[in-house]
Amino acid sequence: MWVVLIWINICFFLPVTILVFCCVFCVGRRYQVPVIYYTNLIISILIHHSTMFFWWGIVHGTIACFFYYFAVTASLYFRLFIALERYCFIACPLLDCLRQTEGSLLVCVLVWPFCIVSVALAVFLYEYVRLIIYAALPAPLFIFCIAGTLKALPAATSVPTEEKRRIVGTLVLLLLNYFLINLPAVTLLTLNLYLRFPETLIDFIIISLFLFSSLLDFILFAFMCKGPIDRLLARLCCCSMERNNTGDVTDVSTDRSDHVVRDEGKEETGSHDGEDEEELESVR
Repeated sequence: MWVVLIWINICFFLPVTILVFCCVFCVGRRYQVPVIYYTNLIISILIHHSTMFFWWGIVHGTIACFFYYFAVTASLYFRLFIALERYCFIACPLLDCLRQTEGSLLVCVLVWPFCIVSVALAVFLYEYVRLIIYAALPAPLFIFCIAGTLKALPAATSVPTEEKRRIVGTLVLLLLNYFLINLPAVTLLTLNLYLRFPETLIDFIIISLFLFSSLLDFILFAFMCKGPIDRLLARLCCCSMERNNTGDVTDVSTDRSDHVVRDEGKEETGSHDGEDEEELESVR
C-alpha cells in the first residue's frame, strides 16, 4: 500500500497540482478568485508532496521533517486567509486590504517567514507539541468566517446570488477540510513522532488524509470559479428552499385549521348565548 500511495502521489497529484497552478493564472483574474493566496497554497502543496516522498521513502531525518511540517503549516494558514478574504468580500466590502494585490502580497510575505521560524523552533528543539498548537490556531477564525458570512448574507444586496452561493460553498469546504482532515492528520503525525505507532498503519492513514486534503484543494478552485459548480449549488439551494416551503405550507394549514376550530367554537358559544337571552326575555 505504501508503494501504491507513492505512485498515486507522483503520477496523479504532482501533475494535477502543476496543472491547477497553471489554470490559476489563466482564469483566476477573470472570476475574481483570490489568486495570490491560492497560488501560494498550491506552492505549499507542491513542497508538501515533494517532501512526502523523500521523508517516508528516502530520508527520515530532521531536515525532511522540517520541510514537511513547514509545507503543511503554510498550507493551513493560506487556507485561512482564503476564508478571511471570502468573509470580507461579503461582510466588510469596504475593508478590502486583504483583497488588494499589495495587501495580499504583504500577507503572503509574512506567512512564509512565520511558518519557517515557528516550525524550525518546534522541530530542531524537539518540541513537537507546538506544531499541534500552530495547527489549532486557525480553528476559531474558520468558525468565525462561516458564521459571520451566513449572518451578513441578507445585508449583502450588491453581491449576486451566484457569488453568495460560491462563497458559502468555499467556506464550508474549507471548514470541512480543516476540521475533518488537516487537524486530525497533523495531530496523528505529531503523536507518531512521540509514541511511534506501527508504521504500516499510521503512515497509511496520515498520507491518505493529506492526499484527500489536496484533492479538496483542487475542488476548492472549482468552487471559487464560475462554471458547472453553480448549477450544483443552485440545485442544493432549491432543494433546501423546497423543504422550507413544505414546512411553511404545513404550518399555514395547521394555523388555518386552528382558526376554523376557533370560529366554530365562537359560533357555538354565540348560539348558546342567544338561546339563554331568549329564555330570560320569556321569563321577564
